Amino acid sequence: MQASTSSPSQPGGQSLYAALADWARTDGLVWIYLFKAIAAALLALGIAMKLDLPQPRTAMTTVFIVMQPQSGPVFAKSFYRICGTLVGLVVMLALIGLFAQQPELFIVSTALWVGLCTAGAARNRNFRSYGFVLAGYTAALIGIPASQHPDGAFMSAMTRVGEISIGILCSGFVSAVVFPQFTGELLRSNVRRRFSSFVDYVSAALAGRIDRSHIEASNARFVADVVGLEANRSMAVFESPDARMRSGRLARLNTEFMTVSTRFHALHQLMNRLRADGSSVTVDALEPYFREIAPLFAKAGEPVLTAADATHVSKQLEDYRAALPKRVRATRAELEAQGNARLLDFDTATELFYRFVHEMTEYTATYASLAVDTHSREKWIARYVPKTNLIAAGVSGVRAAIVMSLLGAFWIATAWPSGSTLVLNAAATCALASSAPQPSRMATQMALGTVLASLVGMVLTFGVFPHIDGFAMLCVALAPALAFGVFLTTRPKYAGYGVGYCIFLCFLAGPDNVVQYNPSSYMNDALALIASMAVSALAFAVLLPPSTPWLRRRLLADLRGGAVQACRARLKGLRNRFESGARDLMFQLAAIAGSDDAQRRDTMRWLFSTLEVGNAALDLRHELAALPAHPQYARGTAWRVAIDATLKAVSALFERPGEARYRDALAATVRAIDASQTVLQGMWKPDATSAAERSDTPPREERHLLQRIQSHLHFIRTALIDPQSPLAAYADSEGANARQPHEDNRGANHAS
Repeated sequence: MQASTSSPSQPGGQSLYAALADWARTDGLVWIYLFKAIAAALLALGIAMKLDLPQPRTAMTTVFIVMQPQSGPVFAKSFYRICGTLVGLVVMLALIGLFAQQPELFIVSTALWVGLCTAGAARNRNFRSYGFVLAGYTAALIGIPASQHPDGAFMSAMTRVGEISIGILCSGFVSAVVFPQFTGELLRSNVRRRFSSFVDYVSAALAGRIDRSHIEASNARFVADVVGLEANRSMAVFESPDARMRSGRLARLNTEFMTVSTRFHALHQLMNRLRADGSSVTVDALEPYFREIAPLFAKAGEPVLTAADATHVSKQLEDYRAALPKRVRATRAELEAQGNARLLDFDTATELFYRFVHEMTEYTATYASLAVDTHSREKWIARYVPKTNLIAAGVSGVRAAIVMSLLGAFWIATAWPSGSTLVLNAAATCALASSAPQPSRMATQMALGTVLASLVGMVLTFGVFPHIDGFAMLCVALAPALAFGVFLTTRPKYAGYGVGYCIFLCFLAGPDNVVQYNPSSYMNDALALIASMAVSALAFAVLLPPSTPWLRRRLLADLRGGAVQACRARLKGLRNRFESGARDLMFQLAAIAGSDDAQRRDTMRWLFSTLEVGNAALDLRHELAALPAHPQYARGTAWRVAIDATLKAVSALFERPGEARYRDALAATVRAIDASQTVLQGMWKPDATSAAERSDTPPREERHLLQRIQSHLHFIRTALIDPQSPLAAYADSEGANARQPHEDNRGANHAS
């Protein structure tokens, strides 16, 4: 009998092939990254040695600071590292020239510079933050050793920059050439996944198949997607012309996704409030429209996933939107004839529904445009605008400056030979750990990783290196030790240990061109490294730690401040700043909350409330700005004064929530609704008989404009009295049962 052979066409071969493919997509990528990181480190070490640079280990250390699994982060990190290195070099040469003979002033000025850069790193996002980190760290790395020999400071600084540059170039070369993993591919898959996830979410929510916990989980995931997509976009532009050609559309896609997700959530919440309030007639009238949405996201009965097929969905949505106003007017006329419907509820819901359809059309059109290289939608200037608390950033800078100053004072007082290592590594640890969600934990993990690196490095330096000869044997000795640390960095739970291990194993055991076998110096340097990280971890835990309630309160105040700005600030570019700032703060708050579900839920409720009220205020202000120049629309009229009072009261409520301010905001909103209704009734003259009376009747568009203004006010009121809102804690019996504003059954629908 002939032995059977397994192939991909046979069941056994298919199983093996599928297992290998799954391994290649998961653990295989880890091993590829591990191989690339070690290859880049050894290549940098070899080139630095060949060029006879004094400290080749600096080049190897730089590789582990820069290296990432995808090419985009490597290129972006390398770019900002070079920028930060050059800035740090210039600053440190200036400080050495000024204070070379005054060590106290030199340490203080260096500490201030590192503190300033650390504050800048906390203020910025992505790898722009890394540029600030390196500007401070490089200044300490170059300047503190050079300050010991000021006469050779310039040459020392130049060789250090050369070693850093070699590490950067080797990282970029290996990342781009050896089994490259591109951020652009990850970006495309994330965009596709987010589009399909949001479509599924919309379809399930409109069909009533989603509960509150699912809503919160989905929106938390969408927040992370928004922040992650912006980070990936900013890195992908370093990879290829293709990513740069689509960068504007990706930024636009992110902005439009924020807007459409906010609009849909507002619509969904309003419908929940109407159901809870017993507005069954209004809900029944709107349900048929909601059931029509899900089929629009399909092509030939199949869900649309790719950008190329999204053109079909965009066209379906555009046609649906064009026919919507006429159909809604007919439905409203039927409700008006029945006489038992709340037309203000209907008008508000249809306005939100129309805006959602419009913004979903724009979002889908931008997604479809990604299928081609160039498109008119690329011309987009709005960008994701991160928001960081200035006080928190300032605290990070002050903390770093205090740590460096204290350790510098200890160095000067004790004249410890490894004092320079102690101070410069404190600068690096404060800068690198400050961007982590739990910096004290990160610094502690780095310290423990350094302890392990110290032991392994001692074995290599004093037990292995004296018995080998040649660069090839050096690579054989270093590769297993480095591989362990790189593997740790691929596991999120142990990443801090891996970072400390890899970087400081290179620092301690990385061979120089002139190797010194000095156990006393080695142990002093190891002790200095561990002590600097321990002091940094203690500083993060004691000096206004980032995870304490004070920072959460500050960030929550900043989140609510978005609604304040929506009511007060200049309108140009405000919506984009409001949307992106709210999500950026939510992302930071979620990182602080960690696994605390109660904090996460509370933060999500404040996000929902801020987005709902803030967007309604923005819509209201845009409609007011579009009013024609006519005496009855002037700012000094009673109804405009009432609306201004509403915006002022709502902004005061979000600025500092309280029961009295809640009552004032709710009462002001009800008064503004009544005032606008009075104006609307005064301009509606269906029974006009004379030509003069008919000529005084404003055009339908003006009436629609006033109806939209009234709808925005009504939505603000419903958001304020929502029992699921965090503002419900300030409601009393009087506020909770605030009367329904007067409605009139006249007037055409305004979804146009």
